[in-house]
Amino acid sequence: MDWLINLFTATDSVAHIALLYASVIAVGVFLGKIKIGGISLGVTFVLFAGIAAGHFGFTATPSVLSFLQEFGLILFVFMIGLQVGPGFFESFKRGGVTLNAMSTTVILLNILVMFACYYIFFDTSDPKNLPMMVGTLYGAVTNTPGLGAANEALASVFKDGNVPQIASGYACAYPLGVLGIIGATIAIRYICHIKAEKEEEKLDEEENDNEAVKPHFMSITVENGYLEGKTIAQVHEFLNRDFVCSRLLHEGHVVTPMGKTVFHIGDKLFIVCAEKDAEAIIAFIGPEVEIDWKTQDEPMVSKRIVVTRPSINGKTLGQMHFSRGFGVNVTRVTRHGMDLFAHSSLSLQVGDRVMVVGPEGAVNRMASVLGNSVKRLNAPNIATIFVGIFVGILFGSIPIACPGIPVPIKLGIAGGPLIIAILIGRFGYKVHLVTYTTTSANMMLREIGLVLFLASVGIKAGAGFLETIVQGDGIKYVYTGFLITIIPIFIVGIIARLKYKFNYFTIMGMIAGTYTDPPALAYANSVCSKDAPAVGYSTVYPLSMFLRIFTAQIIVLFFCGM
Repeated sequence: MDWLINLFTATDSVAHIALLYASVIAVGVFLGKIKIGGISLGVTFVLFAGIAAGHFGFTATPSVLSFLQEFGLILFVFMIGLQVGPGFFESFKRGGVTLNAMSTTVILLNILVMFACYYIFFDTSDPKNLPMMVGTLYGAVTNTPGLGAANEALASVFKDGNVPQIASGYACAYPLGVLGIIGATIAIRYICHIKAEKEEEKLDEEENDNEAVKPHFMSITVENGYLEGKTIAQVHEFLNRDFVCSRLLHEGHVVTPMGKTVFHIGDKLFIVCAEKDAEAIIAFIGPEVEIDWKTQDEPMVSKRIVVTRPSINGKTLGQMHFSRGFGVNVTRVTRHGMDLFAHSSLSLQVGDRVMVVGPEGAVNRMASVLGNSVKRLNAPNIATIFVGIFVGILFGSIPIACPGIPVPIKLGIAGGPLIIAILIGRFGYKVHLVTYTTTSANMMLREIGLVLFLASVGIKAGAGFLETIVQGDGIKYVYTGFLITIIPIFIVGIIARLKYKFNYFTIMGMIAGTYTDPPALAYANSVCSKDAPAVGYSTVYPLSMFLRIFTAQIIVLFFCGM
């Protein structure tokens, strides 16, 4: 049985390390699926499994733990950045500024409450108390990447190797953090006397505020005498509105109109445009009519084509000349589940789904140009991921000297890859980087990185965790963390409702996104049949994630090093 004993005790063997991580992650993930009151801690339970393993001496060499911790963090934050990148800058549009401003306010209040608790409840002469409060802060706001960023920054401040194990504070505050977020949002409902039924009715009544990109479909007839003999290109110029005429019915025959196609009085047109432009187009060309295009004589087809050819990445619809070159019209583009109006300046990206209308042969020829190979789309773009990580680490390692700070500020291996991933996700096509990654692939790499990080942090913190709880300040971390969680929610949530009149379900989503807390979003979705919580969540999530990671390092470098 010596081989079995060595397998569990030889901390420097590859088999032992693999067994350690496999058992910690497997147990943590399994326990994380257990729900109490419909709420679970999810994959974060891997941290607690790691703490248990470390407490009983089931561990590995410090160098291995540190490597897997940092590599997992890099992989996790990079895949997050790649996911949120396409919508990061767009989140500030269409009313998102106010939501992001309130989200930023919550983040700042979290930090202020943390400092208030630190000065009220803790001994400020102990240099390890503030770092532990930083760990408590990120447990209270359920943000694991922030914990990783803080850990990394602490390593540069405590260069003697005696780095505080702030994961203990994180673990103490996390469970009540999850419950506190949901509980506080419920409390806001009663404080502001909100009725869920009326909120859903208001959502039904509200107009879609994304009229600029959402495609609108309509059939109209040409009645404006001025347009007799005018080409589509001339009408575009006169009207100064973006629209696509995908079908034209003239004297009983359907054609795919091109730029030189001439309008005649009585022609029937199938128009695709932005919702905000529909009224102007109708007023200029003619009224809407009812027409069944499927019963017409011309065998026109509509087909959704997937962009999979890398050479198309970054090219605009105007550059592709689909109408003139193929005799087809592009009516809309679906990206990340959102339908976009196909205006000429819209840049195509690998993974886009393009709706094309035209004769079947022409549509098939266009499909071959765009790729339309799902097999190719499913192939992972590994090169882009590791090129991005390489650039991100270099970017994060650039020292920025600031007066009064003992060490130069660096974005580090958390902030650097995150920012580069966001930029690549949004602008990568401009440097011919194929950034498309399937949702499942992104989720897999992200979760692998997360569980490696959580397991490593838990194992390292496990040795002193029980002592921290029983003999140390564990109870203080629990209730101060709870205060950090709920106070900002009450303040900003009530302001968002009473002053800015936001829908309650949008507020729930905004709070969940600010705390980067999927369980809170899941609860919001369970009580609302609309997508308002998801919209609020996705609007603030990118900036919130960035600020959580960035402020973690700022707090440590500015205050913990003094």
